[in-house]
Amino acid sequence: MYASNTSGSTVLVVLGGTAVSLPNNQSLDGFTASGGNTIFTVPVSGRYFITYQVNTNAALLAGTRLINSGSSIAGSILTPALSASTYNVSLITTLAAGNQISLQIFGIVATVVLLGGGSVGAALTIIRLE
Repeated sequence: MYASNTSGSTVLVVLGGTAVSLPNNQSLDGFTASGGNTIFTVPVSGRYFITYQVNTNAALLAGTRLINSGSSIAGSILTPALSASTYNVSLITTLAAGNQISLQIFGIVATVVLLGGGSVGAALTIIRLE
């Protein structure tokens, strides 16, 4: 599946984390999206390659991570030591049918503006390997 945010959305981030909406260019291939396009439900159990990116209009001292049904996915947490405006993570993990995956920005209280105007402000790709 693939989903992105290319509209330059504003994300009101709370310290504990705020999910990023990914309403654009969706190719869900069996995954289902929540009404706000922040949670994606896994259709089939297996091992998955997951990659995400977040691009903001200003450098921030924020973290990004993937959440699986309420818990962080090991290896998905990116917390830069210096302010950053680009976040990229790739990993392989096991997911079960019904798991709910979301992309979060966390660790700060801020208004974050994602890149827009056709640029990818955020994107999530999940590919089933086996």
